[in-house]
Amino acid sequence: MSRLRTRTRPPVALALPALLAVAFLLMPLIGILVRTPWGDLGEHLGSPGVVEALKLSLLVSLWALGLSLVLGVPLAWLLARVEFKGKALVRSLVLLPMVLPPTVGGVALLLGFGRRGLLGPWLEDSFGITLPFHTSGAVVAATFVAMPFLVISLEGALGGLKQSYEETAASLGASPVRVFFTVTLPMVAPGLVAGAALTWARALGEFGATITFAGNLPGTTQTLPLQVYLLLQDQPEAATSVSLLLLAIAMAVLIALRGRWTGTPIDRGAVTTPRPAPEEAPAPAPAPEPDEEPGAAGAGPARSSQTGHWPLHATVTGFNRLTLEAEPGTTIAVVGENGAGKTTLLRALLGLTPRAHADLRLGDADVTALPPHKRQVAWVPQDGALFPHLSALANTAYGLRARSVPRAEARREAQAWLDRLGVGHLAQRRPSQLSGGQAQRVALARALAARPRLLLLDEPLAALDQTTRAHVRHTLRTHLAGFGGVCLIVTHDPVEAVSLADRVLVLADGRALQDAPPAEVSRHPRSPWVARMLGRNAWPGIASADGLALAAGGRLVVAEALPEGAQALAIIAPEAVSVHRDRPGGSPRNVWRGTVREITAVGSRLRVLIASPDAPDLVAEITPDAAAELRLADGSEVWTSVKATEVTLVRL
Repeated sequence: MSRLRTRTRPPVALALPALLAVAFLLMPLIGILVRTPWGDLGEHLGSPGVVEALKLSLLVSLWALGLSLVLGVPLAWLLARVEFKGKALVRSLVLLPMVLPPTVGGVALLLGFGRRGLLGPWLEDSFGITLPFHTSGAVVAATFVAMPFLVISLEGALGGLKQSYEETAASLGASPVRVFFTVTLPMVAPGLVAGAALTWARALGEFGATITFAGNLPGTTQTLPLQVYLLLQDQPEAATSVSLLLLAIAMAVLIALRGRWTGTPIDRGAVTTPRPAPEEAPAPAPAPEPDEEPGAAGAGPARSSQTGHWPLHATVTGFNRLTLEAEPGTTIAVVGENGAGKTTLLRALLGLTPRAHADLRLGDADVTALPPHKRQVAWVPQDGALFPHLSALANTAYGLRARSVPRAEARREAQAWLDRLGVGHLAQRRPSQLSGGQAQRVALARALAARPRLLLLDEPLAALDQTTRAHVRHTLRTHLAGFGGVCLIVTHDPVEAVSLADRVLVLADGRALQDAPPAEVSRHPRSPWVARMLGRNAWPGIASADGLALAAGGRLVVAEALPEGAQALAIIAPEAVSVHRDRPGGSPRNVWRGTVREITAVGSRLRVLIASPDAPDLVAEITPDAAAELRLADGSEVWTSVKATEVTLVRL
């Protein structure tokens, strides 16, 4: 019923021309079907000339497909992945054979590769190759007009593929060629298959360029379309029968593609397999991956690979401007508001962004000039970027295999890491069969298993529920305690920053605003955003003789004395804010009238957001009993007070 309700009735002004267009395209096909001499069809298609032309067409089209794959796949990758001058011109050259009249294409081929063309004499004198009026000439002509279909389809597929997959594979130690064949091509396989099918079908039906460049020689260049041209002159009924054969082949190709000639990359598992609801429910193992051996995933512990010590020294320029130095075993939490440059910093250390450049030294090795796959820097992006065509086990073993670790050993170590992170029973599942939390743990296991010297984690626990997050946090902390390198964790979770990190690096506009131990950052945050992340009120202002003139308006009385004109950040803990129904008496120096805007539960306490015309928004933390006694609700008029001694000033 809902499907009927949401069906849209097209307007007549659009529906009528659309139906006429369908009729216009359908009428010639109906004409072939009606005029085909069905009784003589077998005789026509079985005649020696047609059979010979069909064999030659298949030979020419398959060779054209092979040449298109060898030349067109790299060209499509170049257009999709590399920025260079003249890219628009190259793309126009690719499209040109699709809009050029075929006979004009044949003339162009003659002038380029013919005996009197630009390259023809050289090819004949140096290699004895003569293309015109030869089967190889028919192959060249078919390739010229058909290859654009492959390039355009594959470029579209590559354009729709997130580069984080390829970048993550590179960070795991895979060379660009290995990334291309093990990650890129499998993920754009639908686009490649669609482009190849269209290319073959177009090569099979090529006529104009072939007859102009290669001629119409029986057994040499007379393909099936040329045979139709000859039959039309003497045997029109036979020509109709052969045309029906070519029509059937073309329709079979289109039906097989089912509309996928745009080449959009498809996560095949996501289409057919529903995501399991239970977090721990085991699944039956699918067929082994191409890079796996059945039965090799032992449950034994992984051999410890962290035998070295690699201190970090990095000088980052560009959008990010800072210097990082850390001893082996140091974990640095990178925090800051959106746009502060956190992810850009990680990508600069990986060598993956032109926005920032990092002069990077790990231990005694200067890796600045090395490509990402040789830096031994493992990365977990925000989305995890698990390869959808590989199982969890094959994903986790990917970095080890890229570094030439034997397959069985790589699988054993990968299985051990999955077990440590609580997802070992999911080893044979594809990413589409994992929940968000499970996938994030597999991505983390993959990075840890890659034996990196520098570990970069971009919000690695964000997709986990609280219970799972605590378990993974404990496992990660245990591993980092014995890690011989440095780990950078981008996080918005203050618990992660405090529990996992030895230092907290606060970024603002690409610069280091604060780099200190978590306790110091908690006591004296130098950023209003960090203070709010830690659950504190943070009000910037300028010191004056009678307190702090707040940037947002109002004045705050403080106990500390700062030089007049000094910029400072006033930090007020929510539990230091008192909430009253009436104006309080006694010693508080800072009293404001306000309105309750929001009440939220945080553990066993309530946080109350209070807006005031005389001061910035203020967050107070009270007990549920106190809230009930005060009869607090959204819109309630209240008074708030803060003692001067409860205000901590951080000089900026």
